[in-house]
Amino acid sequence: MHHADEEPEPLELIRRYVTPDRRYLKLGGGLLRMSGRDRDTFTRNLAKAAREISPRELGILLDGGWRERKTAAWLIAVAGGTEFRERLGELLLASEGPYAGQAYCVALATFGTSADADLLIAYLDHYLRRPDLYYDQTAALGTLLLLDARHGADQAGRFLTPEGLWQRWTDGPPSKNCDAPGAYREFIGRLCVVADESARHYASEEN
Repeated sequence: MHHADEEPEPLELIRRYVTPDRRYLKLGGGLLRMSGRDRDTFTRNLAKAAREISPRELGILLDGGWRERKTAAWLIAVAGGTEFRERLGELLLASEGPYAGQAYCVALATFGTSADADLLIAYLDHYLRRPDLYYDQTAALGTLLLLDARHGADQAGRFLTPEGLWQRWTDGPPSKNCDAPGAYREFIGRLCVVADESARHYASEEN
């Protein structure tokens, strides 16, 4: 039996927030394949989870594996939890595991400030110099391009010059079959639309 002041069990948090209806698997490209009604139900349930989870519980999920981190990042995006900005930036740069980096990028995109762009730039400066690693370079570049478009900036431009870091990364091993950078911007933008839909449900229930 738990006392009120005890830390919630990570497994309990996973059961409540990560695994219902295989949520952690759907957060990403799968969202874009959902029909209108299914997507609305999913975004409403995501908003409900974002309202119910506490900052301390989000911190516990961010200390977990990729499923927990990926889910936490989306819940943070929906709730506009900018207090987690630096933590998400640290996790993105650390790249300790697969599958969660895209979710960190979505959260930073929804925050949408110059501070978020700085975190993406730090990531790209580091990981575009590693053509041997295929991590979240495409998601980070797409997110930075999205923020550039919103702010009328061109911070991604220096990565995209001929013979620049992006070209050197895409040309290096392994063969990455990369799309044009604009395709990644569009993809992250579409994920942000879903996050925004859930954020509207979150806000409407709070009022």
